[in-house]
Amino acid sequence: MIKSLLTRFAHPLAVTAIATCVATSAQAGTLSIGHTTWVGYGTLYLAQDLGYFKENGLTVELPVVEEASMYMAAQASGQLSGSASTIDEVLKYRPQFCFKAVAALDESHGGDGVLVGKDVKSLQELKGKAIAVNEGSVSQFWLSYLLKKNGMKMSDLIVQNMTADDGVIVDVVALNCTVIEKQSEDVKALVAGLYKAVKYTQEHPEEAYKIMAKGVGGYLADPKELAAAAKGVRFYDQAMSEKLLGSLGKPGDSAALIKLANETASELQGKPYNVSNDDLVDNRFVTPL
Repeated sequence: MIKSLLTRFAHPLAVTAIATCVATSAQAGTLSIGHTTWVGYGTLYLAQDLGYFKENGLTVELPVVEEASMYMAAQASGQLSGSASTIDEVLKYRPQFCFKAVAALDESHGGDGVLVGKDVKSLQELKGKAIAVNEGSVSQFWLSYLLKKNGMKMSDLIVQNMTADDGVIVDVVALNCTVIEKQSEDVKALVAGLYKAVKYTQEHPEEAYKIMAKGVGGYLADPKELAAAAKGVRFYDQAMSEKLLGSLGKPGDSAALIKLANETASELQGKPYNVSNDDLVDNRFVTPL
């Protein structure tokens, strides 16, 4: 069974609740970012609570939407400015409407893995065996990546769908293209605030986790639980963000990741995906001016 060692819990949320939370999403000076309950999004709440966004004239709304199809639908309709999610998850929606990743949030650092019996010593030994995985999720993308690295593919396994929680690879903030163009100063403020929040987390982890826990809530409302979950992720500072997303028109590591995500999505969804790095990434805001 493939399962994230750190989990994201899902529950339904009414679309009307999204609309209520993001009533001001179209206004300059405001960005509404939908997201699931996940430790990697803690820096958004930290920057919000410490006033790092507000000091640059930005208000950030953070409605919790525990289903990717729902927050992407809200984003497509303009109810949300954007979303926080993994690159491979949002890539599947890019052919439907225009949005781009403008900031990197976190990456899995020991937070994902494949759980097997003691008698299984390698992935090759799983060939022809039944594997439980949440189809269409980040977990399936992660499994597909591991198989590819070992000269295998999903068809080598007997995949059984389950509704387990997703794992995480790389989380980004992806904003609608119209928002990026019309609210470029707000995007700059968002990125600057996130960088300050990561620095605060590095210098004052205990205090940071308390603030994050209060904001993220859910199963991470206890600061001890959030601190434990944070051990499985790395929050992105400016240097890490530039390495991933690139800068000043120069592509970063995201290009290779997006290529892999296209290949995986094409195989899993049964239709071709050809989303380019330029389609999905806008790195103008990564390097402070």
